[in-house]
Amino acid sequence: MVSERAATERAAPFLATGGGLKVAVILVPKASANRVGGIVDGGDGKARLKVSVTAAAEGGKANAALIKLLAKTWRLPKTAFEITAGPASRRKTLFIEGDTEILLENVKRWLERHPKAAP
Repeated sequence: MVSERAATERAAPFLATGGGLKVAVILVPKASANRVGGIVDGGDGKARLKVSVTAAAEGGKANAALIKLLAKTWRLPKTAFEITAGPASRRKTLFIEGDTEILLENVKRWLERHPKAAP
């Protein structure tokens, strides 16, 4: 079992909440490739997960690509994701609905497999 504190110390952009997980993201649209990068300073005092997508930031295409990429990366249904802040901004907050402990464990395993992403 992963404690909320341990997970947030290792993965600052991730915050366990009732019924799911909040993820602070900085989105880079029109990138050369779709990729989940490392944890970076978002320029607003928050650690954010940097995600690059090839889709343009028009008509919600980049947001849809963001959700599709994270759902595939973390093996979660796209319907579990919701953009709760910043839908028209590069700085976004996502809410992933689900069992908090399972989501935190998934994030922890992903960070262990991608050490360059860890803060």
